Amino acid sequence: MYALLYMKGSTLTMHNEVKSTSASDGSASPFNPYKMAVQQFDIAAEKLGLSEDMREILRRPKRELTVHFPVRLDNGRIRTFTGYRVQHNVNRGPAKGGIRYGPDVTLDEVKALAMWMAWKCAVVGIPFGGAKGGVICDPKDMTPAELERLTRRYATEIAIIIGPHSDIPAPDVNTNPQVMAWIMDTYSMHEGFSIPAVVTGKPLSIGGSEGRNEATATGVLFVTRQAAKRIGMPLRGARVSIQGYGNAGSIAARLFHNEGCKIVAVSDSRGAIYNENGLDLAEVSRHKQETGSVVGFIHAQAIRVQDVVEVPCDILIPAALEGIITAASAERIQARIIAEAANGPTTPEADRILYKRGVMIIPDILANAGGVTVSYFEWVQDLQSFFWGVEEITQRLEMIMNRSFAAVAEKADQFHCDMRLAANMLAISRVAEATQIRGIYP
Repeated sequence: MYALLYMKGSTLTMHNEVKSTSASDGSASPFNPYKMAVQQFDIAAEKLGLSEDMREILRRPKRELTVHFPVRLDNGRIRTFTGYRVQHNVNRGPAKGGIRYGPDVTLDEVKALAMWMAWKCAVVGIPFGGAKGGVICDPKDMTPAELERLTRRYATEIAIIIGPHSDIPAPDVNTNPQVMAWIMDTYSMHEGFSIPAVVTGKPLSIGGSEGRNEATATGVLFVTRQAAKRIGMPLRGARVSIQGYGNAGSIAARLFHNEGCKIVAVSDSRGAIYNENGLDLAEVSRHKQETGSVVGFIHAQAIRVQDVVEVPCDILIPAALEGIITAASAERIQARIIAEAANGPTTPEADRILYKRGVMIIPDILANAGGVTVSYFEWVQDLQSFFWGVEEITQRLEMIMNRSFAAVAEKADQFHCDMRLAANMLAISRVAEATQIRGIYP
């Protein structure tokens, strides 16, 4: 088994599906997050000198579940939905990862996110493997009652692989504490008693944790502080552009504003706004609440969503979906620090360009790990039925994020590489070590 871990001078072999970056007619292929995740893994595995046997174990998901399930709509019709749950390596502990709803959810997206979750949990040193789930639907076109029925039926379908000691879901894109409450209740009803630890990100009244809602954005702030110190840039007065103004993005805007930063641009799914003198966040939030979007805010200039990553700023926070920073946009980015609050926002080609240009990227598996870290705190509290105050949670989170940033920075210095490769190397080596020590059963 020990031969599985490291094989110096081993030859890197990638599957054809991973190496392909263009279509057969020579045109660019659609963005595929799973191909990107595997490419990132292969680069780190090669740098680590992992044996091909170990690469095959770590490269692939442990389990992929696809479910098709009927839901009765309010008009009496029955519609069949498709959902997924993927687990990626559980040698360090139960699988952990969110559930997202959206019309564009794909199995490859879920597989990529599950892989990233495995590395994310490892890089911050919490005892989880990776997982992710998703349902192909458009929540904006569904009533609350339909959304509840969809959630409960999906929870029933994936109940065969989730559980407080096997796989613990959490909120993600287009899901929230209420969705987690429905999943927790559905699972508990099947078991016959309340099991709050089956999900995290729940409402406080049923076993949720203080600080969970703000955890992702708070973690982004903590590591950005460390990055700013590393490059000698003061945070006070820094210009910040935020791509995505949902939960993580809007809370990050408030936290960075409180830190003395100037929020110059924000975006949502409908458009983006920019004001070089800084946005009035209270007014922006009020406008979004009234209209459903930041678009049309009168005290700012309307810009294209893709321009948010290119406006003059010191800190760029991608806080929406994957693949927003491409090779083309990387040449025009003006930020000195990119803190990835979203998963997979930067393509490998853009990574290389930004590294050569001297832009510090705090990679997603480190930058947005505050969410899963406080989810871990919630899980621990649920298992103990003993809950902590928000001050203790924030202190523990800051300690873990600062310690993890320091470990990744040390690895980057040791190997003279960018922070993403360093973070992936650190995480993958930890998962590989656990896999080697446990061995193969039977």
